[in-house]
Amino acid sequence: MRTRVKICGITRRQDAEIAIEMGTDAIGLVFYSPSPRAVTIAQAQDIVKGLPPFVSIVALFVDAEPELVRSCLSALTIDLLQFHGDESPEYCEQFDKPYLKAIRMRDDVDMIQIADRYASASAILLDSYQAGTPGGTGEVFDWSLINDIDKPVILAGGLTVDNVAMAIEQVRPYAVDVSGGVELSKGIKDKRKISAFMQEVVNG
Repeated sequence: MRTRVKICGITRRQDAEIAIEMGTDAIGLVFYSPSPRAVTIAQAQDIVKGLPPFVSIVALFVDAEPELVRSCLSALTIDLLQFHGDESPEYCEQFDKPYLKAIRMRDDVDMIQIADRYASASAILLDSYQAGTPGGTGEVFDWSLINDIDKPVILAGGLTVDNVAMAIEQVRPYAVDVSGGVELSKGIKDKRKISAFMQEVVNG
């Protein structure tokens, strides 16, 4: 089974178009204002308007007020929600939309317990842990911490053209999620890096 790719932190229409041209399966829009990759609903509308079919639009939130999530769902065609904070299963389920639950990996994380707790999630996304930072750290975590679970796994955290093939070989995730690893600067994607990353995914 091929490894799918999500390119997250899209802030410009041209970057979304490049990502799709290069073969990404999903683009991620960050609705978390402290993030340097955050977008407003108006910016997101410009990014996603008229994009071709068969590409998933993922909206990322961090402990957001439910009204913000609902506003995004009302204004945008969102395929998946991604919750990257301390949201409970009940919180995640209230929007009646498929969702990903992000987990920041530490030595004491019990993946089997988490997968059971978030049984309603479409997948579990594994990211690096850094105190005070919910994601986008650019740091790789110890992949040996990953256990087999009865749930698709999306691997994130410090992935680049230099390590993604190795990550796929070792972890065998359903998908990989990249942001900083394909950027010129925070929120500004690089076509050459995206192309090289996608090629490494195919090789992996």
